[in-house]
Amino acid sequence: MFDIQNTLVEKSTAAVKFACDLKACRGACCTMPGGRGAPLLDEEIKEIRDAFPIVKDYLSRGHLQRIEEVGLFEGEQGDYTTPCYNHGACVFVTYEHGIAKCSFEKAYFEGKIAWRKPLSCHLFPIRVDRGFADRLRFEFISECLPAIDKGNIENIYLSDFLKDALVRAYGTSWYRQFLDACSVERNLQKTFDIERLL
Repeated sequence: MFDIQNTLVEKSTAAVKFACDLKACRGACCTMPGGRGAPLLDEEIKEIRDAFPIVKDYLSRGHLQRIEEVGLFEGEQGDYTTPCYNHGACVFVTYEHGIAKCSFEKAYFEGKIAWRKPLSCHLFPIRVDRGFADRLRFEFISECLPAIDKGNIENIYLSDFLKDALVRAYGTSWYRQFLDACSVERNLQKTFDIERLL
């Protein structure tokens, strides 16, 4: 791991190439089966409440009914998540041509709200384990194989693909140091690979 301003980052994040391919995955990260939705920061509860009167127009009747049943979020302080519909899609998912998309992000890009979406969603496939210090790790799911293929074909590193999310989470200074650390780590890995082949 390397340490960027008291944030621990797993070395695997430096080497992975990644670029979302929505046509292939159909927005799978928004519809993964399980009992819990996207992790939420405590301060994001207000953002969701404020944005809901706008984003509800994008949601299906089933998703709206689920929200009526359980509310806009689940859990307790320090451990909130978005609710899920039928143990699968996040209730805030909207579908366009069969692709699952975030209703908050849709409203954001249409200029209707100033908050983009939950930070955990913006950072995916990087997950943040919170504790005394944040720990960032790459979370692989098989549905993201097309994104890895696209990243390799287009030579896009995960660290570059997630620039906006990482700057949003930790700031520009942190991100610059993160890029420097990733570059060093990649060079070390290349050196190791060459030495192993000799």
